Amino acid sequence: MTDDLRELYQEVILEHGRHPRNFGPLDHPTHAAHGHNPLCGDQIDVFVTVDEAGVIRDVSFRGRGCAISVASASLMTEVLRGKTEAEARALFESFQGMCTGREEGGMGASEEDVERLRPLSGVRQFPVRVKCATLAWHTLKAAIEGRGEVSTEEDEDAAGAPAPTPGQSHDE
Repeated sequence: MTDDLRELYQEVILEHGRHPRNFGPLDHPTHAAHGHNPLCGDQIDVFVTVDEAGVIRDVSFRGRGCAISVASASLMTEVLRGKTEAEARALFESFQGMCTGREEGGMGASEEDVERLRPLSGVRQFPVRVKCATLAWHTLKAAIEGRGEVSTEEDEDAAGAPAPTPGQSHDE
């Protein structure tokens, strides 16, 4: 990745982190879930309105966390509106693969949507930060599947990165 591209990605993350899109609860969501990362304290609630045809008509979030966590949730809400639940799952798989370096997943996700999420791909260089970037996506998946809550510590695959070793912090 070039320095210019890295700088652009940092700007996108900071912009979405400071001024998140679609922040706040929906009035009448059909699906909702709470996600948390107990290692760093990131907390997020995702609200989704899905119509009878399985199309995401609206999506929002609220919560607190690091810039990566908030930016990821903000970008997620922008890309998901108008997608089917199946397309949302494909994007989840693509995003998960992008963040963990296993980009073979996500068949069916549009290249345009994947590119809109690419600014967060740099987290793969910092395994503990993968959980920050994927928390909103795991929370979305939990909401769509009807599970009310998800934690990055439920199992190692929950966020695609191993838990830090004792004494290792969220910021390392």
